[in-house]
Amino acid sequence: MLRDEAGDQVPIWSQEWWRKNRVFSVSRRIRASSSALRRARFTAHARSNVAVPPLVSDPISVTVVIPTYNERDSLPACAERILALGASYAIVVVDDNSPDGTGAVADDLAQAHPGRMQVIHRPVKAGLGPAYVAGLQAVLDRGAEAIVTMDADLSHDPAALPRLVESLRDHDLVVGSRYVPGGATRGWPLYRRLLSRFGGRYAAMVLGIPIADMTSGFKAFRPSTLETVDLQTMSSDGYAFNIEITYRSWSRGCRVKEVPIVFTDRVAGRSKLSRRIMAEAMVVVWRLRLGHDRPRPSASYREPSMTDRRSAPRRH
Repeated sequence: MLRDEAGDQVPIWSQEWWRKNRVFSVSRRIRASSSALRRARFTAHARSNVAVPPLVSDPISVTVVIPTYNERDSLPACAERILALGASYAIVVVDDNSPDGTGAVADDLAQAHPGRMQVIHRPVKAGLGPAYVAGLQAVLDRGAEAIVTMDADLSHDPAALPRLVESLRDHDLVVGSRYVPGGATRGWPLYRRLLSRFGGRYAAMVLGIPIADMTSGFKAFRPSTLETVDLQTMSSDGYAFNIEITYRSWSRGCRVKEVPIVFTDRVAGRSKLSRRIMAEAMVVVWRLRLGHDRPRPSASYREPSMTDRRSAPRRH
């Protein structure tokens, strides 16, 4: 038996109780979001038949966006290794007023490499997601053929940048993946490896997206991809930002490729992972799944035909 607001017993088959407690509305919402997700898959499949204009520049101009908070010990080595890859590489550092003076270190590096390094100073620590948005938007405004996001702590190897950028010639988003053949994670304890692997699989399963490493922060974008995902409406903070931007890219028809990388635990500083960040990622996945961020068709969108629907790849 169930009880109503007055505490009286009502039969379990009482539709009025279930309706008052919004069970029916949640069920309808899940069904509606399932339909929206299927439409997104068909849309992505239809648009994937359109040839992606290749990047023909050689070398491709690359700007690397690096958010920092207390990374003064590792930022110099990271920046030097990126800039050593060639004159086509530039860096934008987004520092959240690091107490350890990372912002001043970044300014010194920018003076040592005029024209190749920019520093954005934010007054307070406002989260990883907003830091990424600030850096990515700055690069869009100044122009670049390829835009990369990566960590300052050398867990992402700068030597892998050319491989990600080269794969961007025929794709819209390239994800540096720990969980495809050839990828690996080094230096993490077992619980961190399990947590990361479970988090990525959980997000991919809920969202129905065939990406093995949903939480990777090592990504290469075309500028058109960032325009497609509409950066200014990104609402995620922390590591959930990586899930949201990957999902938006895929669901809006961008071609996504995973390239294997070896992730090495940070050589200096402390991890920013917290329980709040993990909880946010769990919530964001369902916010996306329930349709709060349904893909908006682009100008080139066409409704998938029945032929597209029949030929769309099945996902198990």
